[in-house]
Amino acid sequence: MTTAPDTADFPPPPMAEQERMVEAILFAAPAPVSMRELAARMPQGCDPAEAVRALRASYAGRGVVLERIGDGYAFRTAPDLSFLMQTETVEARRLSRAAIETLAIIAYHQPVTRAEIEEIRGVAVNRGTLDQLIEMEWVRMGRRRQTPGRPATFVVTEGFLDHFGLESARDLPGLSELRAAGLLESRPPSDGLAPPLVGRDDEDDIEPEGPAEDLFEDE
Repeated sequence: MTTAPDTADFPPPPMAEQERMVEAILFAAPAPVSMRELAARMPQGCDPAEAVRALRASYAGRGVVLERIGDGYAFRTAPDLSFLMQTETVEARRLSRAAIETLAIIAYHQPVTRAEIEEIRGVAVNRGTLDQLIEMEWVRMGRRRQTPGRPATFVVTEGFLDHFGLESARDLPGLSELRAAGLLESRPPSDGLAPPLVGRDDEDDIEPEGPAEDLFEDE
């Protein structure tokens, strides 16, 4: 009676073949694929990290590049060629100023509770604001705080990072850059909280009647 050979007895495929495997997986994936997922799908003994590194070098400077998105990797159009994709825009999303501010607070302060968002903004957060951001899959629920009431926290998603071409939330522009762009008041706050965005008033939380801005578009 013969037994099936142990796959551990066979050497891993050559690195060139491992690169082809990673390339195939990433091209077919609808979302960024993590290193753990790559390792689980490839034969035993493969080195997906090295294959990804080699692929990133191979695609550097081409029309399609391999980018890190959060904890995963995905092929994306080269940033300098994004103007060629403008005809692919299907729908423009209009976010109220309240939603823009709430999204910015979550991105810079995550994980953050609703009460903390309200403290930073200085006004109550309309329930529809968070619902809209969650529906767009730019914000998701995080872990509950181990404090009385165990309030839920909110964090940005990989979809948010992917949309803006960020590897992680650490790549968000700094406060000095935002002030230079006129999006933040130049005077720092006295309470240590994030400075409010210019031009906000409490009425901006009334949706959908609040002012809308064409700052975000779906790809």
